[in-house]
Amino acid sequence: MVLAVAAINTGNNALYIAVALMLGSLLLSGLASKGGLKGLDVEIAGIDEAWAKRPAEGTIRVRNRSRLWNVRDVVLVSDAFAEPVLIPFLPRGERTQFVAFLFPRRGLAHVTTIDSYTRYPFGFVLKKRRLRVESEVVVFPALLAEDGNHDRLHPVAGEQASSGRLGHGTEIHSFREYVRGDSLRQVHWKKSASLGRWIMKQSEAEAAHAVHVVVDPFKPREMSEDAFEEMISAAATFIHDAARRGFDVTLSLPRVSVHARASESATPLFRALALVEPMHERVHQIVDRDAVLFSVAGPAAERPASGRPHAEAR
Repeated sequence: MVLAVAAINTGNNALYIAVALMLGSLLLSGLASKGGLKGLDVEIAGIDEAWAKRPAEGTIRVRNRSRLWNVRDVVLVSDAFAEPVLIPFLPRGERTQFVAFLFPRRGLAHVTTIDSYTRYPFGFVLKKRRLRVESEVVVFPALLAEDGNHDRLHPVAGEQASSGRLGHGTEIHSFREYVRGDSLRQVHWKKSASLGRWIMKQSEAEAAHAVHVVVDPFKPREMSEDAFEEMISAAATFIHDAARRGFDVTLSLPRVSVHARASESATPLFRALALVEPMHERVHQIVDRDAVLFSVAGPAAERPASGRPHAEAR
């Protein structure tokens, strides 16, 4: 109204033209921003192994369904992202974008919303649109820092056993005739003397060392959640270190046991730890000799009288 009165009194039509241009630019910027975001769809394509408090690489598929707008400078924000994702140019169609995910706690994480922002094309208006997504990811427990305080968590070698396959070991697997090029160290002299010809012995490979980890999920009601989570992280760190060193690892929880050989991935063990829920009632577990017990409330397991755990983490 003030501008209209001033323009009429002075007969200055250029003032109307300038105001109309500015208002039209604001309106066009808002419509373009809204139209560009309205045609966006986001889908989480995949997430690599996710560890609590550690960035995990993943990909999202962003689709621009608009028939009119090529969107620029789109920013995607989510609680599951380690940092906002900037897409400088998003033409009509679909593109794949690499994203760093970050989850604060272990367990089953649900990603349900991603917020999209843009100031395109003129930067006068910031438009926001909330995009709905459906994705679940199992977040493994946080790994503790490697320092001297965790030396006690290093895997303990179990007894060696025969693997039943050929290889370098001390047990004899089979015998065969001498072949040119064989080492004389492998000659079985007694059998060679009895048969009158050279007989070679073939050794049996020894099985890898193994560790048995027992996790007691009992949590007293007065115990803090952080203490329980630290115990789970200590067990995960122990298993991670054992698997990295080439040990067979067995994880025992109430009513379930998970095993991973040295040549296999330990992902099922970490998945089981990620989904462990605290229990407010004690559950008795049998701890074998040479097993390692992790608990926050003292020994809740029954041990054979013939042995005791090599280490306990509480």
